[in-house]
Amino acid sequence: MQPIRQGDVILLPVPQVEGEKIPHLTLAEGEVTGHKHRITEGKAKLFSKNDTLYLRVYSQAALLAHEEHRAIAVPQGHWMVKIQREYEPEGWRYVAD
Repeated sequence: MQPIRQGDVILLPVPQVEGEKIPHLTLAEGEVTGHKHRITEGKAKLFSKNDTLYLRVYSQAALLAHEEHRAIAVPQGHWMVKIQREYEPEGWRYVAD
């Protein structure tokens, strides 16, 4: 499986998901607008371990939605959720969405 990107959120395939279950399916909130990257369709669960989020998609696919980006189908499997960063002369910073 290939990484999946939506705005500043990137999903990386991992062999297994572990951690504490999170009671929602919001992967990230936009820093500027407050819009959310979240799973809106399909069967999935979100987990947290060592300040990292992990997504497990149980259904054939789950829909990752955001108000300013096109929705993306995330295939069944295990995913690590990361917020992309970019380098500037002052140092690394998280990509603002």
